[in-house]
Amino acid sequence: MKLYVLNEADNTDNRVSITPDISKKLVAMGHGVFVEAGAGLASGFKDDDYGSDIATKRDLSVYDVVFSVNPLTTTDTKMLRAGAIVISGQDPFNHPENLDLFAQMKITAFALDLIPRTSRAQYMDILSSQASLAGYKAVIEAAHILNRSLPLTMTTAGTIPAAKILVIGAGVAGLQAIATARRLGAIVSAFDVRTAAKEQVESLGAKFVEVEYTESNDGVYAKEMSDAYRKAQEDKLRSILPQQDIVITTAQIPGKRAPVILKADMVMTMKHDSVIIDLASKSGGNCELTEHGKTIEKDGVKICAFENILNLIPHDASRLFAKNVFAFFDLLSQSMAKEPDIGEIDDEIIRGTLMTYNGNIVNERCKL
Repeated sequence: MKLYVLNEADNTDNRVSITPDISKKLVAMGHGVFVEAGAGLASGFKDDDYGSDIATKRDLSVYDVVFSVNPLTTTDTKMLRAGAIVISGQDPFNHPENLDLFAQMKITAFALDLIPRTSRAQYMDILSSQASLAGYKAVIEAAHILNRSLPLTMTTAGTIPAAKILVIGAGVAGLQAIATARRLGAIVSAFDVRTAAKEQVESLGAKFVEVEYTESNDGVYAKEMSDAYRKAQEDKLRSILPQQDIVITTAQIPGKRAPVILKADMVMTMKHDSVIIDLASKSGGNCELTEHGKTIEKDGVKICAFENILNLIPHDASRLFAKNVFAFFDLLSQSMAKEPDIGEIDDEIIRGTLMTYNGNIVNERCKL
């Protein structure tokens, strides 16, 4: 098959979906790999590194499979031929219009952000691999912005106490943020609505912030809680926010707006020159004052919401993304060798990520 690697510059994303090492693996599998000129430059990969054909003109109509980090634009989608396969992050809940266009043009579209959260699928899970790096980078950026050091430091001139960091949301990003903050010597506490997160948080050496309320969430993902629980949660956070130097928020609910956890008046209780990094800003933000893509200051508190924090660490973000893509494409290729009709492939990962096929929207999650 002829495979195409899109240049993400139009999406202002520094990542690339296929890195040179993965490109060579695809060529070894017998595929023709065509990389759009400059696709990997922002991630530190030159065109010559790929050992593949370099496409100087974007004409998607001649390719069998298109790889992309981000959802394709309408213009790019309309270039595709009927039956072409698109494998990318699709963000289907925020871009439902793409589903109709894919179906109309009979495009076979796979959404890597719908990969099931199972042990078998973990090698293909772009949400986990990218969130892990986002959590790490959030701590590094917060440490850079904060006007003091993080670890406990004892000198002849006196002792500098360790900074205090609160992580809200103990999913993949949150746990990596906790681990990074602990390695840098900060005193770390974390909050999550999922009761199962307590053991994970404490295993990393952080204190779990518990809300004294009977309602709990035992699922893999966070869910919306009752008003009474949210009130108890707010009261608990209000009591500890004034002591924090850094707050990193990561709480998101798949397919919905991120929950507002830090209200404006709560932020006003924080220390002067403290820092909030809101990793949920793209889906609305966990802080009421967050402005996506901007760093603002309110009453001495810096609130940072990066347009795309992974743009600050694109080399490794691309490497992990490309490995996820290869693992999925390898599974798809093996499955198609046994059953050429993709719609008939009986595999939970392929079925879970397939959005459109043969002119129809076939994913139940996307129909909601």
